[in-house]
Amino acid sequence: MKIITGFIEKHFWAVLVAGILLGLWPLADIDASPIVPKLLLGMMLFLAYLKIDALEIIENMKNFKMMAWISFVFMIAIPLLFYFPFRLIDTELAMAILLLTAMPAGVSSPVLTDIAKGNISLSMSLVIATQLLAPFTVPMLFWLVDAGTVSIDKLLILRDIAILVFVPMIISQFVKRILPRTVEKTQHLFTSLNVLILFSFVYITISSQREVILGNPAGVIWKLAVLYVVFILLHIIGYVICPVKGKENRIAVAIGAAYMNNGLAIVLAVSYFSPEILVLMVLSEIPWNTLLAPFKKVAARL
Repeated sequence: MKIITGFIEKHFWAVLVAGILLGLWPLADIDASPIVPKLLLGMMLFLAYLKIDALEIIENMKNFKMMAWISFVFMIAIPLLFYFPFRLIDTELAMAILLLTAMPAGVSSPVLTDIAKGNISLSMSLVIATQLLAPFTVPMLFWLVDAGTVSIDKLLILRDIAILVFVPMIISQFVKRILPRTVEKTQHLFTSLNVLILFSFVYITISSQREVILGNPAGVIWKLAVLYVVFILLHIIGYVICPVKGKENRIAVAIGAAYMNNGLAIVLAVSYFSPEILVLMVLSEIPWNTLLAPFKKVAARL
């Protein structure tokens, strides 16, 4: 079992790329209910939170000014910084980029930070802080930009994000309190299980938009080019805005900025946004899953 889980963890990128490829050429058509992505995301968050003592991380956030600054940049400044230039090009594209960049740091950020030799504890703190802020900042951003041309219900977005973020967190901490030994004994399985769940998530979401993606290759290539530029800029911004010295800290902040919870963005896009925006959220899985290795090599030389 350890050999299998170790292989999955080490080659997680191959598993996720396989999910993308199988989604584009599925073995069978998938007609999943809109609730399925929400359930899968909830499962991933639950397993990730089992590895983190959320209350302890919150208590250990000693540098409040640093956390407040980074959270503000992540959740407010970066989304608006990208939104307004893209609005000059295309309103719907701007909305898609706003939704994507407004997402909190992905719960897999500590794992990715570990791979890139960054500060894991800082990464965990950023995950918790941004996840707690997301239910309030995301609806506020769409209110600030006055998204009147897009039919969305900001209160329902607030409700869904709150449920998706807080419910798995609360349940995970409750399970850790009543079954501490079971959680400790099985903890080595959580990362590989999350990779497999993420594989299912990627497969289902890509498969749901297969005809749109394959039906317009030129449009997909253009959108992917835009997404790669956005993700590369997020790495750079995250690396330079870190207010504390040390490469490990900068790597942690860069990964928090670039590896957002795009699964949550996909779930919200399914429920509240147009198919075009959903396609962009689904395509974001490709740069999300392929840029860590180049970033690790670049960061090692800085």
